[in-house]
Amino acid sequence: MQNSQAGEVPLLLGMPLEKGRWVLVVVGLIINLCLGTVYSWSVFVEPLTDYFSTQLGQAVTANDVLLPYSVILAVFAVTMALTGRYVETHGPRKITLLGCILTGLGWLSASTVSSIPMLSVMYGVIGGIGIGIAYGATVAVAARWFPDRRGLAVGLTVFGVGFSAFITANLAGYFITAFGVMSTFRIFGIGIIIVTFPLALPLAFPPAGWKPAGWTPPVPGEGGHVTCECNRGEMVKTPVFTGLWICYFIGCIAGLMAVSISKPVGTELLQIGTGLATALVGFFAIFNGGGRLALGVLTDRLNPGNTAMLTFVLIALASLAMWQIPILEVYIIAFAVLWLCLGGWLAIAPTATATYFGTCDYPRCYGVVFLAFGAGAIAGPQLAGVIKTTTGNYSGVFPWVFVLSIVGFFIAFILMKPPKGAPEP
Repeated sequence: MQNSQAGEVPLLLGMPLEKGRWVLVVVGLIINLCLGTVYSWSVFVEPLTDYFSTQLGQAVTANDVLLPYSVILAVFAVTMALTGRYVETHGPRKITLLGCILTGLGWLSASTVSSIPMLSVMYGVIGGIGIGIAYGATVAVAARWFPDRRGLAVGLTVFGVGFSAFITANLAGYFITAFGVMSTFRIFGIGIIIVTFPLALPLAFPPAGWKPAGWTPPVPGEGGHVTCECNRGEMVKTPVFTGLWICYFIGCIAGLMAVSISKPVGTELLQIGTGLATALVGFFAIFNGGGRLALGVLTDRLNPGNTAMLTFVLIALASLAMWQIPILEVYIIAFAVLWLCLGGWLAIAPTATATYFGTCDYPRCYGVVFLAFGAGAIAGPQLAGVIKTTTGNYSGVFPWVFVLSIVGFFIAFILMKPPKGAPEP
């Protein structure tokens, strides 16, 4: 952010703050597009299984190959919770730069491994730390600059993560075919660092006390949805935090399970070709990205609780359809919905955190809420792996998702209410 002389209008990237803040949203979107390469993991499942089994002679199961994916997402979530305060003390620029470098190094080091445990450490731990650092900083920037359109701004910022697989899944399929699966890790690692490093340089928080022109915080009794400014310790004592965390966890179980098995469900359960299955992963990513934007806007216009209940209705219908009618057309629609709802939760949860608890301690508050994502990242893919290993296919996944979505609906209905001091609109 540029300093201004007395009497001059402060500028951001050479523009008035009102306009410059939108550039930061675009920057965050592109950075998250690179970070979101993790969502192309289902394209790596079969090539990695073949690589470790055929070339290295190691017996690997579905659980084994899904483990690095679970690890990177879980570490991603824990890192956000532990490093949120550093975004405040060191600023989003330095933190995002560090996160982007570590993410790229995670992919690069993954290309050198010779076992699943090593892959889980190099790709999962190093890459997960990097994603958690950078993602948390970009979300905090969007939430801070847009108190007036928080759901839209956060939704656009995290849209990049969800939309990423539309590009990276097809790139991964091409690179794996052309150069091999381990070389593909190396290519992605170099690309992530080259693209994200310069983009992180302009990231900054708004000046103290700044607010958008013509916008005033809602006042109790005037119909506005008023936040209570809570620190992390105060937040975790509220019922709405419990409800938000559990609902986020359930939404992530369903969504991350779907992401992790999208391609294998197509090739193994429905017997479609590898090329079509890979292309469909990219297609589903459109809905993951679009869900972040669409449900982020809905969260602004409705409220977090109502939007959460809507996602659980959609998840229930999608999982029920796959459970009862496992055909290609249903598969395409159901998985598009599941990816959409996962994307939606990545906008609903950060928006709900700022809406219910304010932004005075936002990075640390959302870091704790985001642990639900990490828990879902472990539970969802590993549950799918256990079902595949014990039953021989993935069809048993969908009854579990259906039941969980019903539970999530009622928890959202009962607990996702504004804390005292924040009346419903």
